[in-house]
Amino acid sequence: MGRNILFVTTDQQRYDALGCNGGVVARTPAIDGLAAAGVEYDRAHPQNVVCMPSRSTMLTGQHVRTHGVWMNGVPLPTDAPSVASVLHDAGYRTALFGKAHFEPFLDPALTFAENRMGVEGTFGPHRGFDHMETATHTAMGFTHYARMMMSEHADAVQDWYRVLDANFDVNAQGGGDTGAAQVWNNEVPRDLYHTEWVAQRAIAYLESLPADADFFVWVSFPDPHHPWDPPASEKRRVDWRDLDLPENYPTSAAEREAILDAKPRHWRGYYDGTLAANYEAPRRFVPAQMTADQVREINAMAHIENELIDEACAAVLRCVADRGWDDRTDVFYTTDHGELQGDFGLLFKGAYHCDALMRLPLIWRPAPTARVDPARVSRPVGLLDLAPTWCALAGVPQPEWMEGNALPVDDSDADARGFEQVVTEWDSVYEDTSMHLTTICRDGWVCTVYEPGSEHDGTEGELYDLEDDPLQRANRWDDPACAARRADLVEQLGRALPARSDHLAPVVANV
Repeated sequence: MGRNILFVTTDQQRYDALGCNGGVVARTPAIDGLAAAGVEYDRAHPQNVVCMPSRSTMLTGQHVRTHGVWMNGVPLPTDAPSVASVLHDAGYRTALFGKAHFEPFLDPALTFAENRMGVEGTFGPHRGFDHMETATHTAMGFTHYARMMMSEHADAVQDWYRVLDANFDVNAQGGGDTGAAQVWNNEVPRDLYHTEWVAQRAIAYLESLPADADFFVWVSFPDPHHPWDPPASEKRRVDWRDLDLPENYPTSAAEREAILDAKPRHWRGYYDGTLAANYEAPRRFVPAQMTADQVREINAMAHIENELIDEACAAVLRCVADRGWDDRTDVFYTTDHGELQGDFGLLFKGAYHCDALMRLPLIWRPAPTARVDPARVSRPVGLLDLAPTWCALAGVPQPEWMEGNALPVDDSDADARGFEQVVTEWDSVYEDTSMHLTTICRDGWVCTVYEPGSEHDGTEGELYDLEDDPLQRANRWDDPACAARRADLVEQLGRALPARSDHLAPVVANV
């Protein structure tokens, strides 16, 4: 018997959502307990700040421009490498429960295996997973969860927020108490909500395994991604009226506008509603019209979902302990990207490489038998470093196609010398708008380079000193005092990324 790997992910969760990272709203004792007993990474970044590219990086251990999934709606090639396949071939039982999203959801022709499995009621194998049971943010669609809800609880399906409108655009409709975008009163019973379903399906699988099994199980919760529509019975957990505004929400319009005007122009264009840069936010949503109370309600609903995730994690961890596996199980917890959630007066995600979207919770609770001391690692790491870490735990050589490195367990680890920087990239081509940006985080600075596109001529950029300006409000790209620093970071960024492909793979669906 070897070391089991339990991989827990959320979707669109901020670093500061958790108590162990300074969060003061959601109660997250189960996740905080993992952090207290393990290794927490203070500067973990995704390689892209939307779902499909980031999840493809987790699976492949590759940069976005290598695996090719540069935007939601671009399917991961069927022959793409998979760490699940590597572990399966090493004797591991492999399974995924919840949101996979390596392939587009909007797929009426059932072109993609993830969707066909949900409709046909089959469970794999697929992409190296022996068993997959899928879910996403709604009770409608082609996932296993949606098909169960539509066949067994059709009345409850009608209570969910309609993510897409009649034109298949992302819905900008508001609800709740304040009319906030994509907030909704959802009367679904808690035991039918997708967070509970994902945990229970994972537990059922774990309980079915032989006691001597080696497993790699990915438990992938769709929340706290919008729409923010947790079960109405749980709204008592957090009253939005009691919340302070987020630290990085400038309370006056004049202050918000001054900060945004110092950044490349697409920031202000999104805020004013004059620029739709990608499909990840409703095109009819205008952040400038969002009220402070709406920001509070959105944050309250997100934190309700965070608490439900924590309780679901606790249930899965209890199952592992009850099976006698805790001592030889490594637990990893992270998310695919963050959420603006009111920062700078903005919402959702997009071509905005700031901590709200790029700084992620990442926790590794090593198997207790490994005798790894609890630690906080300040060196920058990336999601592409997960797959190599799992190979190391399984005792298999890291394949040449993986581009990351096994995670360090503390800042003094000899292997940590390879973790001086982490890079994130973004491409979007949306109607008449195209943007291409790359970012490096190194030596306490964040530097973003804008390549030529419809909105930028290639001379613009962003530069922030995280020590003096942790909220990333003062763009120092054009500051003469930072010219040498900027030049060095730009050079390092150019060396860190693989070469860009001559063309981008086609987007075949909206989501």
